[in-house]
Amino acid sequence: MIIRCWGSRGSIPVSGKEYLRYGGNTTCLEIRTNDDEILIVDAGSGIREAGNHLIASGRHDFTLLLTHAHWDHIMGFPFFKPIYSHKTNLNIRGCPFAQDSIKEMLARTMEAPNFPVNFDSIHANMSYQNTCIESYNLGSMIITPVALSHPNQGSGYKFEEDGKSFVFLTDNELDFIHEGGLDFQDYLEFSRGADLLFHDAEYKEEEYRKTRGWGHSFYKDALNLAIEAEVKKLGLFHHNQERIDAELDTIVDDCRKDIKKRGKDLECFAVGQSMEFRL
Repeated sequence: MIIRCWGSRGSIPVSGKEYLRYGGNTTCLEIRTNDDEILIVDAGSGIREAGNHLIASGRHDFTLLLTHAHWDHIMGFPFFKPIYSHKTNLNIRGCPFAQDSIKEMLARTMEAPNFPVNFDSIHANMSYQNTCIESYNLGSMIITPVALSHPNQGSGYKFEEDGKSFVFLTDNELDFIHEGGLDFQDYLEFSRGADLLFHDAEYKEEEYRKTRGWGHSFYKDALNLAIEAEVKKLGLFHHNQERIDAELDTIVDDCRKDIKKRGKDLECFAVGQSMEFRL
């Protein structure tokens, strides 16, 4: 399994010299299975670059898996160039939650006056599948959804292949149970023993005191989850739009000091745009 990050920012894309190392694109991951199936997770602004890369490499068959319908996770869809090609076959999966369908979730990004090209102008061959609860296979990979604790609901995922596991819990508030969400212990069991965990770590402690209930976690709560679940690697994810590179470095350093103080064996880092992981 290969995981590439095309965007790890939360809420809105950012740019500037203070964001160069971790990047400014909103959520988008690319996962390659061992038999080279291509899975794209979320359609944040990072999907634009992902699409350009896939076109350049001559690939036309993809699965797009969505976590939820908040704007920062679907805003890049109209700029995903493969959807304008007759050669593209795109299977879109996810749970519609507050929307009538997955198709509606994406089509509204191109409704007037949001975008000048109508959704009906897309040329790709697209299919849609609601995948809210049950595990399913994508080639040699098993994908298991889990409910996120987030306003308007969402899905996190576990990806398992050849005895390795990657857990993705973006937009998940560990200290507040939103409608449809689960509690800390549930996420602990879901993440237990994962080789790699990406978890929402948007807020510092002083920020979280003002934003509790907004759907995102204090980074130390994400660290505690990773330690108690005995995961091997923790990637801090969904970086606050104001979080410059130096501040992310400070957060990672604080986590590493805590890990050492507690005598634990956990690798911790902030997930950055263009990073690649192999399991």
